[in-house]
Amino acid sequence: MRFHHAVLTAVLLACSLQAASPEAEIKEALTTQEAAWNRGDLVEFVRYYSPESVFIGKEVARGNAQVLARYQKSYPTAEKRGVLKYSELEVRMLGPEYASVIGRFHLERTAAGGGEAKGIFTLLFRRTPAGWKIILDHTS
Repeated sequence: MRFHHAVLTAVLLACSLQAASPEAEIKEALTTQEAAWNRGDLVEFVRYYSPESVFIGKEVARGNAQVLARYQKSYPTAEKRGVLKYSELEVRMLGPEYASVIGRFHLERTAAGGGEAKGIFTLLFRRTPAGWKIILDHTS
């Protein structure tokens, strides 16, 4: 009986030590990014962009500094930022180092903050030594 208990314990320990799947890691990055936005930490929000990233929206921004400047200009106050919620996330692995994500965003804001905003985005992630980073963000 002790042998079976020891084997079961070893199996459970091995399972708990396994790394999360890439899909789970990417979803966790987006959850963390969402939380950073909602507490007003745009620097942390942009940390998930690669230094070589390209953001395509109404304008094109390249690299962390431009992406951060764009967000700071467009969302300078808590009222303008509102509360961000991602939904319908679809992560598709494109190989061991790349993944695409399709999802929806929703900004709940007051009329004074610009009113409700929502749309669809496509992200391209690359695995780096610092974790998964967004290299392309197309938001509409």
